[in-house]
Amino acid sequence: MYVTFLLDALLRVRTAKRTSPGTQPESPLERAMSPRERRGAPSRAGWMVMGTGAGPSTLQVGRIVAVFLCLFPAVSLQCRILKCNSEFWDFNSRSGPDDDICTALRAYNNCVRRTARTCRGDLAYHSAQHGLEDLMTQHNCSKEGPTSQPRTRTSAPQPQPLPDNQVISDGPEVCHYERSLHRSTAPPNYTYCGFFGDPHLRTFSDDFQTCKVEGAWPLIHNKYLSVQVTNTPVVPGSSATATSKLTIIFKNFQECVDQKMYHAETDELPAAFADGSKNGGDRHGANTLRVVEKVPGQHVEIQARYIGTTIVVRQVGRYLTFAVRMPEEVVNSLEDEDNQDLYLCLHGCPANQRIDFRTFRARAAETQAAQGRGRPGIHHGFTYQSAVAKCKERLQVEDMYFQSCVFDLLSSGDINFTLAAYYAFEDVKTLHSDKSRHHIFERLGSSANKRSFSYMVIFLDLLAVVWWTQYYSSHL
Repeated sequence: MYVTFLLDALLRVRTAKRTSPGTQPESPLERAMSPRERRGAPSRAGWMVMGTGAGPSTLQVGRIVAVFLCLFPAVSLQCRILKCNSEFWDFNSRSGPDDDICTALRAYNNCVRRTARTCRGDLAYHSAQHGLEDLMTQHNCSKEGPTSQPRTRTSAPQPQPLPDNQVISDGPEVCHYERSLHRSTAPPNYTYCGFFGDPHLRTFSDDFQTCKVEGAWPLIHNKYLSVQVTNTPVVPGSSATATSKLTIIFKNFQECVDQKMYHAETDELPAAFADGSKNGGDRHGANTLRVVEKVPGQHVEIQARYIGTTIVVRQVGRYLTFAVRMPEEVVNSLEDEDNQDLYLCLHGCPANQRIDFRTFRARAAETQAAQGRGRPGIHHGFTYQSAVAKCKERLQVEDMYFQSCVFDLLSSGDINFTLAAYYAFEDVKTLHSDKSRHHIFERLGSSANKRSFSYMVIFLDLLAVVWWTQYYSSHL
């Protein structure tokens, strides 16, 4: 009943907006037809309304679909045909007379075909399939040809977003981080954290670590926002994991923003918050928090100017990457300082969750040597040399991003991790405030070697003291 009520209300609103009193509401696919085609087209129930008695109205169809969703929730949850319908609806509501309907129909057809396996037996899917065939025939559209993403098409070009320092906003001064600072204070110190690949972590203090951290782990948790990732095994039986889910919660902040949640997972990188909005809500400073889609399905940027923070989320291959630029003051605004040990961006991964690059490389070298003795030496399709060569194509400097690329290829064999390391470094160049620290190199020597070196220095100092004592005593 609740779903039926929502659909009823939604369809009444759409009908009120698009029809005058006394006229029959049109379906989104009908609006794509010319008046002449509507008069000559054969009647098919549920798709073309040729009069008050020709077939069920859109509202009635909506009620039927709602009842079906209630009776068969398992099918509905897996089937994503409603997403295809909403994208095509969005195209029709914003398209102009010069827009190519065949291009949009082909995109719609591709979307419907992708849902075929999970939507078998779904009423909405079969209705869309039959109605789509009719429209393709009526408009003489072939199934081969250019396609577009209907949701990105508009009747007028969208203005390009301005850089952060040029964005005009009607929010109060407290909703602009740098403006809200006292004039006599020093400029804020911006820090950076990144999480990508198998996974690799660059902390706010520029420590670089490779971790296991399977399952859900917090990256950031302070007074203003929380970030949590969920990592799943890349290869069965391996300790290597990668990020498949990401959740960001922006907390209420004065008169600036409402609480907002952004959730992404594999093959679902939305261009909006979980409630469908793209900004911080209804408050005066709502525009100081917004989601900007850079590349559909691949690259999203979240700008939170009220706390001076920029977040970049990408999907590369099957997994997600995360990068953030944040003022040091915000980084250290902890709610409970006694419970922050697992805040990965601040403290790094726990010692028992870290993977040592040197040990891994030593094992890879042993395996490579074993290959020369007749035993197999290939890690998931890559040798050490072939992994190095592949990573060199994208990363010219042999820093920790290059090393992480080699590690990921050897541990997983997934070539997309090459791009993950490349884009992670691109995010560093964009977000990190200190150009001299873009590259991070492996620290030479282990802690044991460092201790041995320290003991040697102390021994030499003592030896020098003894020698000088003997020298002066012999000349007195």
